Amino acid sequence: MIITEELTIQIVLYEESKDLIFECLENLKNFQVLILDNSNNRKLREEILNKFNIKEYIILNKNLGYSKGHNYLSDKVDTKYFLILNADCKINEENIKNLLQSFKKYPDCGVISPTTFNNRFQHTYNGGPFFENENHRYITKINGDTCFQTILGAAMLMEKNFFYSIGKFNENMFLFFSDDDLCKKIRKLNKSVIQSESAKAIHMHGNSKVKNILKRIYLREFNMTYDQLYYFYINKLENILLKKLKKKHLNYLFKIILNLFLFRFHKSIYYYSRISAYYKFLRKIN
Repeated sequence: MIITEELTIQIVLYEESKDLIFECLENLKNFQVLILDNSNNRKLREEILNKFNIKEYIILNKNLGYSKGHNYLSDKVDTKYFLILNADCKINEENIKNLLQSFKKYPDCGVISPTTFNNRFQHTYNGGPFFENENHRYITKINGDTCFQTILGAAMLMEKNFFYSIGKFNENMFLFFSDDDLCKKIRKLNKSVIQSESAKAIHMHGNSKVKNILKRIYLREFNMTYDQLYYFYINKLENILLKKLKKKHLNYLFKIILNLFLFRFHKSIYYYSRISAYYKFLRKIN
């Protein structure tokens, strides 16, 4: 039984464990669910489809990333509302309904997210200032539904037509900062970015699910560096990271070679990731 014909839930996967995904999907059995697997795990696809009623499970034999992946899935949505959800974010039926009801309460709402906790029921970071306006991501314990400059992309509910009207996620940002950029576009239209107190979720963010440590370092550092450079560039902000990399890129090249000779491959990959992102960004803007 589908609880609501108004809402579709879409999930982009990349090397999360089967147990983690199953925990997430157990709460979504009465919703339309779309899945895109960026790791192209056909065995996992078969196991999920055998256990859960998934509206569509897509494998494209390439990694689209977060932004392009969710844009791709949004094309498949045929309901008025959709909920973007990370596999490491568990939210049950009652809280999904609360989230949708909260959205409908506010005529100026552009996007809404739940209040998140860890497995020990301690508040975790979800809403706050834009990246350029903060040095640390402080956790705000809200009292009632609260407007923020930005919310995390781990759980975002919005109207499909509005999402399309603002240009969806910027696909030039592969993994990071596209949620900040989306919220920036929403606020420019005088729409609200809201964290709902009545909707709660468990979000174990900050823990990469990629098992290979060198691959994990590369994916995080390359995409974090490039996406931050691009975010600052398109929003015409002072690009402090660009200035730092211009100053240090030759030093980074030296450290790549040095750490290879010392067999400190994780450090070599770290510097290689950042310098590769820097050069890719320069090619993009020139």
